[in-house]
Amino acid sequence: MPWFFVLLALAVVLAAKPVSAEAMVDLGAVAPGVRRDMRYATVDNFLKKAVYPEARCLLRPPVAERLARVQNRLAGAGFGLQVWDCYRPLTVQKQMWALVPDERYVADPAKGSRHNRGAAVDLTLVDSQGQEQEMPTAFDDFSPRAGRDAQAHWSEKARRNYAVLHKAMVAEGFLPLPSEWWHYDAPGWERYAVVDVPLR
Repeated sequence: MPWFFVLLALAVVLAAKPVSAEAMVDLGAVAPGVRRDMRYATVDNFLKKAVYPEARCLLRPPVAERLARVQNRLAGAGFGLQVWDCYRPLTVQKQMWALVPDERYVADPAKGSRHNRGAAVDLTLVDSQGQEQEMPTAFDDFSPRAGRDAQAHWSEKARRNYAVLHKAMVAEGFLPLPSEWWHYDAPGWERYAVVDVPLR
């Protein structure tokens, strides 16, 4: 029937259309139990300077909701999440690329990062008291040991903690970046537009 094909074509167009108008939300409003240590709002990062005006974790609503479900999963086992980075303005992406122009670790701002879309998170595992657990490397370690294929070089405890985090993240659909154990993308990240809006 002709109407069926019209509806099918419309569904394909809508599925492929970039999501650009959807507002971002503060993770604290969706998942208040997730701890925040927003490194780019401090000097404790590889840039050695604060490039965020305030320590906010902004994400697209569906991404924040997925993260809230991960937090709930981990809480049942006595763990939780701590985020290091969420949405990142494109202007900051350009500063990072100037220092580390290597797409294994920093996305080319000409293409845009998953972070610039509000569809990616950098995070780690904490216990029920909020204490960071031993993981493979420190955040933003650009050595081969940070890659997910370097598990033979990780300590037994780091492998065990990573496995807890990884299992919970992929159970809610997050996609791991091979070169950084701490980085996960939301499914459908490519449908969100790259934006350069201020954090405040």
